[in-house]
Amino acid sequence: MTALTTLIVPARQEEGASLRPVPWRRMAWVIWRQHRIALGGVAAFLGALAAYVWILGLQLHHAYAAATSCNPASSACSDLITNFNFMNHVLQGGYVLQLVPPLIGAFIGAPVLARELETGTFRYAWTQGFGRSRWALAKLVALGVVVASAGGAFSVLVSWYYQPYFAATGHPALNLSEASPFSLALFDLRGVSFAAWTLAAFAIGGLAGMVIRRVVPAIVATLAAYTGLALVAANLLRQHYLSPLLTRAVNVPGSAWVMSQWWTKGGKFAFYGWRDAPHDLLQACASPPGPLGKPSQETLAQCFAQHGYTQLTSYQPASRFWPFQWIEGGWLLALSVLLIAVTLWLVRRRAS
Repeated sequence: MTALTTLIVPARQEEGASLRPVPWRRMAWVIWRQHRIALGGVAAFLGALAAYVWILGLQLHHAYAAATSCNPASSACSDLITNFNFMNHVLQGGYVLQLVPPLIGAFIGAPVLARELETGTFRYAWTQGFGRSRWALAKLVALGVVVASAGGAFSVLVSWYYQPYFAATGHPALNLSEASPFSLALFDLRGVSFAAWTLAAFAIGGLAGMVIRRVVPAIVATLAAYTGLALVAANLLRQHYLSPLLTRAVNVPGSAWVMSQWWTKGGKFAFYGWRDAPHDLLQACASPPGPLGKPSQETLAQCFAQHGYTQLTSYQPASRFWPFQWIEGGWLLALSVLLIAVTLWLVRRRAS
């Protein structure tokens, strides 16, 4: 009995020692070993894209410097201006870069948990001293920080690329259609928004992988969910972050985000655009004609004002760019934390 007792006690102590949680630093090493190929793919993808944007940015900056310093009276200046005005067609005004966050969320976030759940390897991985909750938390947080940091670094390059469009030169011949910092295709590519959107896409992918438990359907669900969220934010939420300003000035700065314009008479609403103006008012203001045979909008505005009409414009000034950035980045961060928390809750409740 004594011999059996002396054998059993060390065995129990050794068994208890093996149940101690694995240190976080060892978990980080395992996460790196498991996801190094995916992270290497992200680094290669963003690196190649950054090099491409950097090369195009150098060309754009040089074209801008040449166009703004030339003599407007020379024919060569016209060619330089034309060259600058048609340089951004490759990136399509930023729409091409909008694909980066959803691709990261779909191909990095979705497989994080879905691959182990689909193959069944989670039954082994989540019982090796890590614990399912600590294992999922370590993977989601570590990878989320990495992709968000990469997105933040990339947004700095994008801001540098579009700097000529935001330069306050007032050059009348340059096509500064991207001059507004609230441009639909550029706002979430700059500042903190790009990193926040990248993190949100990753969190959406992680939750989709946990819910669906299959990699390919989770990727599709991530792309669909991200697209819906981005459209809702751009078309419904963003315009309500701060109350817009109201002005009677006819010429609103080109960098401002014009929300709406309408005409009043006697303090009451009259009509929206000049196309909706009363027919008799348009007839009275139909002359003198402009270059295309019709009066210019500036001429119509002056004539409408002479008939007692006042134009009101609701807009967001360019100075509110950073407040809008922090508001959008804040609620996206909160959403990401919530999605990760829901994912961890599902890991504890549904993984079996």
